[in-house]
Amino acid sequence: MLSIRYVQEEDQSFWFSLDPHLSKEEFLWKVAQKRGYVLLDDQMPVGLLRYHLFWDQIPFCTLLYIEQAKQKRGYGRMLMAFWEQEMKERGHQMVMTSTRTDEEAQHFYRKLGYQEAGGLILTVSAYAQPMELFFVKAL
Repeated sequence: MLSIRYVQEEDQSFWFSLDPHLSKEEFLWKVAQKRGYVLLDDQMPVGLLRYHLFWDQIPFCTLLYIEQAKQKRGYGRMLMAFWEQEMKERGHQMVMTSTRTDEEAQHFYRKLGYQEAGGLILTVSAYAQPMELFFVKAL
């Protein structure tokens, strides 16, 4: 049975197994602010989604990740739909996300109805990467 719930402190080891980019302080903030979700399959965590508010007002999905062995089963789509519905219920009219041009996720987001909204090229050596594509979706 599949279920989705807010991230909890007890999820820390699972969370960091999929998301090594988040600091411990930021993880605890996500827990306190309920800005992260864990997807469970038969009570076992298999995926996560975290977000923040772009310009302090637009929900921005900063990471969606499903364990490798569980990918391509609709879990990512389920997490996104859950998040989008919650954001709509909170009164938001739009959501955002992004992905690099060299990642396959851009095709996933387009299938979910997200529209490309521009890109960002980071050239500072510590942050240099392929172009980051931004996507928006009206709710």
